[in-house]
Amino acid sequence: MARKSLIHREKKRQKLEQKYHLIRRSSKKEISKVPSLSDKWEIHGKLESLPRNSAPTRLHRRCFSTGRPRANYRDFGLSGHILREMVHACLLPGATRSSW
Repeated sequence: MARKSLIHREKKRQKLEQKYHLIRRSSKKEISKVPSLSDKWEIHGKLESLPRNSAPTRLHRRCFSTGRPRANYRDFGLSGHILREMVHACLLPGATRSSW
Protein backbone atom coordinates (compact mmCIF):
# COMPACT_ATOMS: atom_id res chain seq x y z
CA MET A 1 0.00 0.00 0.00
CA ALA A 2 1.35 3.40 -0.98
CA ARG A 3 1.65 6.13 1.60
CA LYS A 4 -1.45 8.27 1.88
CA SER A 5 0.55 11.47 1.43
CA LEU A 6 1.81 10.34 -2.00
CA ILE A 7 -1.68 9.42 -3.14
CA HIS A 8 -2.99 12.77 -1.92
CA ARG A 9 -0.18 14.60 -3.72
CA GLU A 10 -1.04 12.79 -6.94
CA LYS A 11 -4.72 13.76 -6.62
CA LYS A 12 -3.67 17.37 -6.09
CA ARG A 13 -1.60 17.24 -9.29
CA GLN A 14 -4.57 15.86 -11.21
CA LYS A 15 -6.77 18.72 -10.01
CA LEU A 16 -4.13 21.29 -10.98
CA GLU A 17 -3.70 19.71 -14.40
CA GLN A 18 -7.44 19.89 -15.04
CA LYS A 19 -7.60 23.48 -13.82
CA TYR A 20 -4.83 24.77 -16.12
CA HIS A 21 -5.40 22.43 -19.07
CA LEU A 22 -7.25 24.95 -21.25
CA ILE A 23 -4.81 27.77 -20.49
CA ARG A 24 -1.83 25.57 -21.34
CA ARG A 25 -3.40 24.28 -24.55
CA SER A 26 -4.45 27.72 -25.80
CA SER A 27 -1.05 29.28 -25.14
CA LYS A 28 0.69 26.43 -26.99
CA LYS A 29 -1.58 27.04 -29.98
CA GLU A 30 -0.73 30.76 -29.82
CA ILE A 31 2.98 29.98 -29.92
CA SER A 32 2.58 28.01 -33.13
CA LYS A 33 0.52 30.78 -34.78
CA VAL A 34 2.63 33.84 -33.84
CA PRO A 35 5.40 34.57 -36.37
CA SER A 36 7.62 36.93 -34.34
CA LEU A 37 10.14 35.55 -31.89
CA SER A 38 9.61 38.25 -29.25
CA ASP A 39 5.89 37.43 -29.04
CA LYS A 40 6.73 33.74 -28.71
CA TRP A 41 8.98 34.54 -25.75
CA GLU A 42 6.18 36.46 -24.05
CA ILE A 43 3.76 33.57 -24.46
CA HIS A 44 6.46 31.16 -23.28
CA GLY A 45 6.85 33.32 -20.16
CA LYS A 46 3.13 32.84 -19.48
CA LEU A 47 3.59 29.09 -19.76
CA GLU A 48 6.50 29.21 -17.33
CA SER A 49 4.43 31.18 -14.83
CA LEU A 50 1.95 28.28 -14.51
CA PRO A 51 2.54 25.90 -11.58
CA ARG A 52 4.91 23.04 -12.32
CA ASN A 53 2.53 20.46 -10.93
CA SER A 54 -0.08 21.50 -13.49
CA ALA A 55 1.98 19.93 -16.30
CA PRO A 56 0.54 16.63 -17.56
CA THR A 57 3.97 15.00 -17.64
CA ARG A 58 4.13 15.10 -13.85
CA LEU A 59 1.15 12.77 -13.46
CA HIS A 60 1.65 9.09 -12.66
CA ARG A 61 -0.78 6.27 -13.12
CA ARG A 62 -1.41 4.52 -9.84
CA CYS A 63 -3.04 1.24 -8.99
CA PHE A 64 -6.72 1.75 -8.21
CA SER A 65 -6.74 -0.53 -5.18
CA THR A 66 -3.25 -0.19 -3.67
CA GLY A 67 -1.90 3.10 -5.06
CA ARG A 68 1.27 1.44 -6.38
CA PRO A 69 2.93 3.69 -9.00
CA ARG A 70 4.75 0.97 -10.96
CA ALA A 71 3.76 -1.94 -13.20
CA ASN A 72 0.28 -0.61 -13.96
CA TYR A 73 -1.92 -1.94 -16.71
CA ARG A 74 -3.80 0.88 -18.41
CA ASP A 75 -6.75 -1.26 -19.44
CA PHE A 76 -7.56 -2.28 -15.88
CA GLY A 77 -6.00 0.49 -13.78
CA LEU A 78 -4.38 -2.14 -11.56
CA SER A 79 -0.82 -3.10 -10.74
CA GLY A 80 0.56 -6.41 -11.94
CA HIS A 81 0.31 -8.45 -8.77
CA ILE A 82 -3.23 -7.23 -7.95
CA LEU A 83 -4.26 -7.99 -11.52
CA ARG A 84 -2.83 -11.49 -11.22
CA GLU A 85 -4.66 -12.10 -7.94
CA MET A 86 -7.95 -10.92 -9.42
CA VAL A 87 -7.54 -13.12 -12.51
CA HIS A 88 -6.85 -16.16 -10.34
CA ALA A 89 -9.95 -15.38 -8.28
CA CYS A 90 -12.00 -15.06 -11.53
CA LEU A 91 -12.96 -11.47 -10.75
CA LEU A 92 -12.01 -10.08 -14.18
CA PRO A 93 -14.22 -11.30 -17.03
CA GLY A 94 -12.41 -12.16 -20.23
CA ALA A 95 -8.97 -12.47 -18.65
CA THR A 96 -7.41 -15.91 -18.79
CA ARG A 97 -4.63 -17.42 -16.75
CA SER A 98 -1.56 -18.60 -18.55
CA SER A 99 -0.20 -22.02 -17.81
CA TRP A 100 2.56 -24.05 -19.42
